[in-house]
Amino acid sequence: MDNFVNDHEIKLIALDMDGTLFNDDRQISIGNREAIKEVQERGIFVVLSTGRSIMTCGEHADSLELTSYLVTVNGSEIWDEKRDLVERNIVKSEFIQWMWELSQRHETRFWAISTDKMWFDEMPGDIHDREWLKFGFDIDDDDVREIILKELQEKGEFELSNSSLKNIEVNPIGINKANGLKIVCRKLGIDMENVMAVGDSLNDMAMIKEAGIGVAMGNAQEVLKEAADWVTATNNEDGVAKAIRKWVLKN
Repeated sequence: MDNFVNDHEIKLIALDMDGTLFNDDRQISIGNREAIKEVQERGIFVVLSTGRSIMTCGEHADSLELTSYLVTVNGSEIWDEKRDLVERNIVKSEFIQWMWELSQRHETRFWAISTDKMWFDEMPGDIHDREWLKFGFDIDDDDVREIILKELQEKGEFELSNSSLKNIEVNPIGINKANGLKIVCRKLGIDMENVMAVGDSLNDMAMIKEAGIGVAMGNAQEVLKEAADWVTATNNEDGVAKAIRKWVLKN
């Protein structure tokens, strides 16, 4: 990893948000903001690639004056620079019903994202009348988490990841941040080898592996650090800015 040499011209930077772009206070530091501003002035695209929905990431993209696409809900939705929807991949409502019942059976906390709302530890009475993008389990008990993970895997219908060591994120099979970025790259005429991706959790794994440069945060899960080309500083130490300055701005 220390010997990694970048032979690719970076034309697009894909950034996870929680645990990556955000510090622990869920703020974007001045250092990160300045680095993003500098690369955009050079004509390099900056794309938020996040497990969040457009409802909770759009304002941050606007505050950074981003002029490119957004990959949201782990790739379930892609939005263009005008915030128009480019692509949407939904989870079947019967699967949402099944996962909700699974969470109730094991008495876990949960959340779900529909196309119009985020739900935390509650669900609407009309589950089948909504379009769903993701379901998540938040589980403190390691044994219970393993039981639920096994049941999800046995279905063979889901893309499974996490955004912390205690949760499980569920998207439709084949939907992840890397595949979302591939769609963005095709539209921009860029190859994945010209992408630098930065993240901290399992929902970043696919894009870390498939980008020309995969960067793990200093606070990332160990398995992600092992898969990455390079490990930057933590999210509280302007890790995003440090990666941008080393590999893109080179200053």
